[in-house]
Amino acid sequence: MRTLIIAEAGVNHNGSEDLAFKLVDAAVEAGADVVKFQTFKAQNLVTASAEQADYQTANMGKKESQLEMLSRLELSYEAHHRLLSYCKEKRIEFLSTAFDSESLDFLVNDLKLKTLKIPSGEITNAPFVLEHARTGCDLIVSTGMCDLADIAAALGVIAFGYTENPSAIPSVDAFKAAYSSPIGQKALKEKVTLLHCTSEYPAPLEEVNLKVMDTLAQCFGLSSGYSDHTAGIAIPIAAVARGATLIEKHFTLDRGMEGPDHKASLEPKELSDMVENIRAVELALGTSTKHPTYSEVKNRNVARKSLVASKKIMKGEPFTKENLSTKRPGTGLSPFHYWNILKENAKRTYQHGELIDQ
Repeated sequence: MRTLIIAEAGVNHNGSEDLAFKLVDAAVEAGADVVKFQTFKAQNLVTASAEQADYQTANMGKKESQLEMLSRLELSYEAHHRLLSYCKEKRIEFLSTAFDSESLDFLVNDLKLKTLKIPSGEITNAPFVLEHARTGCDLIVSTGMCDLADIAAALGVIAFGYTENPSAIPSVDAFKAAYSSPIGQKALKEKVTLLHCTSEYPAPLEEVNLKVMDTLAQCFGLSSGYSDHTAGIAIPIAAVARGATLIEKHFTLDRGMEGPDHKASLEPKELSDMVENIRAVELALGTSTKHPTYSEVKNRNVARKSLVASKKIMKGEPFTKENLSTKRPGTGLSPFHYWNILKENAKRTYQHGELIDQ
């Protein structure tokens, strides 16, 4: 199964349309399937008093409000249209995460996106989650900072949005009923991918807990992937080996650039290496059936051993531990016959080193 690789440009364009186009080029060059941005109106997203996260202050080297920071990182709707056209030209899928209702409406009704991403920070924002589900789009749901109850609650909202008439009145009980219904479960399985995520930048290795992907699959029966915020490329590659169907990873043109996410992002060569290694792991995962492969068959006779005469054995002489041994090649009698041969006499004369063939 081919892993969907999302190159997360996010806001690493620093508000520059020119940089955004260069990020698309880097994602294409790396072999990513999707390049993803973030769509928001800063005024709709945060209050004037909302503070930066600690990692944002550390990465930017200065403290300011989220509103000040995000206002510089907006891309215009016109720029989005140009980026979408450029992505089509370059044959890479364009995706973006909406952080407010106006932006969500723009992505769905103007850009006509068929897949949406619900970020970790919005998973408890039930009205916004419901808006996503009511679009009917496929949803990628990131689960950073969540416990299983948070995820189940969000999936209830999504099931309700997918299956209930828009005039239906939302409520916690209605969400639970939708989640428990066969039609709700069917819609979730067809349209939702859960992403395990550790929402720290960079994420400490001891807090990654890749085994959670197994838990998500077992608890919810949905396709599961991994949104990675660790340094380097080892962990997303490991996630693919553990069965991730989707990998999302931040990237930048230069980690030394000013901005909240650059320091926790891959540079273009690293992104290429990650994609190359993921594709190698996919090939290596192969099948779960254990059998000699095409390449192995020709090596069996070379590597395996046969029963051989360890000294000259005369016709009629009994086989013994002293005159019987095992050596390569494996073209003769299998050593599994050793104990049976010890009960027999030689049917012909064997020279030292000759394969036993009776």
